[in-house]
Amino acid sequence: MADAAEERYELIVRRLQEVLGGDIIKKVLAEGRTPKCYWGTAPTGKPHIGYFVPLTKIADFLRAGVDVTILLADMHAFLDNLKAPLDLVTQRTKYYKNVLVAVFNSIGVPTSNLKFVEGSSYQLTKDYSLDNFRLCSIVNEHDAKRAGAEVVKQVESPLLSGLLYPGMQALDEQYLGCDFQFGGVDQRKIFIFAEEFLPRLGYAKRAHLMNTMVPGLGGGKMSSSDPNSKIDFLDPPEVVRKKIKSAFCKEGNPDNGVLAFVKAVLMPISQLRLERRHGLDGEEPQQMTVNQLPIAAEGAPEGTLFSVVRSEKFGGSLHYKTYQEIENDFSKKELHPKDLKNAVAEAIISLLSPIQDAYKNDPEWQATATAAYPDPNPKPEVKKKKKKKEKVYHPPPHGQEPQARSEVSPQ
Repeated sequence: MADAAEERYELIVRRLQEVLGGDIIKKVLAEGRTPKCYWGTAPTGKPHIGYFVPLTKIADFLRAGVDVTILLADMHAFLDNLKAPLDLVTQRTKYYKNVLVAVFNSIGVPTSNLKFVEGSSYQLTKDYSLDNFRLCSIVNEHDAKRAGAEVVKQVESPLLSGLLYPGMQALDEQYLGCDFQFGGVDQRKIFIFAEEFLPRLGYAKRAHLMNTMVPGLGGGKMSSSDPNSKIDFLDPPEVVRKKIKSAFCKEGNPDNGVLAFVKAVLMPISQLRLERRHGLDGEEPQQMTVNQLPIAAEGAPEGTLFSVVRSEKFGGSLHYKTYQEIENDFSKKELHPKDLKNAVAEAIISLLSPIQDAYKNDPEWQATATAAYPDPNPKPEVKKKKKKKEKVYHPPPHGQEPQARSEVSPQ
């Protein structure tokens, strides 16, 4: 029993950048209870492929028997420096859910085991509002601003709405009944804030698990607000290839966004697929579609997680079972940036294919996308000029003269 609990814990925390309060999760597992987790996202800009990182990790939680709640934080989206009015946030919330369900399906995660909750469904209640006021009475401006420094858009004169953001995220832990909250490492200051202030309201301290953040294609953070740093889930293949081709990736220097994406996204997804295919940890092997096989070339050695297809004149294809092997070859200049980029671009296109197929086959989702992200610069409608009716000359009957036009108006 103890060994099983330990195995579940290791599955829950593998590949994470940081774990705060891991003993809380261990205690839940040791007592034979089901751990409860929540992961939230604020529906603002269009979600990008960096979301593969947390969503793949959620697959681990589900395999470990964790109850997972996905919070569609519509109120947070509105409060974050008023990035969007409420009517747009409503549409974007629908759009985000469509994307998330499609991504989970593409990586083989059953969405029937997930619970989706909109923040407004409970954040507008009397009890939540009262707790929010209680929290405001013990949190000063400095603490609130510091907690949201990495998440809330920072401006010279911050609005009160942005200062409320961290406190509401802390309260969500109580109202969603979780044992741990999961998020990116950019959420760390909010997690520390929650650990400090929830007990002061008489609520339990939760554990916090953090995944690494995927760098943007040009360096820095991959952000929804910077189109050059990211690849959208609906970007067509030619756009994906163009963006990857222009990404910073200096030969011999492993510190780049392309390799970081291989490490944080492609290798974990490929490992997840391989484990599901072989039914590891006592699970039954699963039938996999072509799009859900490990990211390896046909004929690659067993256990390959990532292949770089190359012509024989350039040394032939390369097959890797670990990320470290890829980085080592790149650092020794045995793997050229162009070959790496080509392989990564094709892997991303393969991942996006089922998501884009789901979008193309769902008119309602398409309508939601148009409503959620209207064209900021719509072309004005050009009114068509009415054609003047052309006068057609009709000659008089044969033998008659045309009637002369009278120059005097009739009385």
